[in-house]
Amino acid sequence: MKKSLFTYLFIVSVLMTVFTFMYYSKKVKFEAERFENLKIKMSDTIQSLNNQIFDANYFTLRNNDNAQNYLEDYAVEKLIPKIEANLMELNDSPEGNPLVDFGKIDDRKFIINKIEVLNHRWIIADFSNGDLWGEVLLQYFIEEDESLDFKIIQSTLYPKQ
Repeated sequence: MKKSLFTYLFIVSVLMTVFTFMYYSKKVKFEAERFENLKIKMSDTIQSLNNQIFDANYFTLRNNDNAQNYLEDYAVEKLIPKIEANLMELNDSPEGNPLVDFGKIDDRKFIINKIEVLNHRWIIADFSNGDLWGEVLLQYFIEEDESLDFKIIQSTLYPKQ
């Protein structure tokens, strides 16, 4: 009786060892496959995001070789911050930024918040007074003394929601 009990215990322990070994070896294989699939998926996602970023930045001076060639006398990396600084300085006016076609509304002045230099001639800017939002398309010129001159092409004010 004792001998058969030990035999059964031995067989059960061998079976448990075999099942445990099989479980963990398949788990490692499964995890490795899952990691590879995730790696491929992440690579595809990163490539897709890079393409989206490239498409989104297509209309910017930084990515427009033709516009950069037109501005060959100016360093684009220095020109863009200069344009942004000049536009932001205009926000200090008590009546609001003069490049926004709208005066004060409810005693709140409009100021430019975000700027994107599209090419060697155009800028798009986002503006608000904290309550209303809009966008303005500007034309800019670099004068001989390297000062900047801005002209409003068109602006739009979104309705209050």
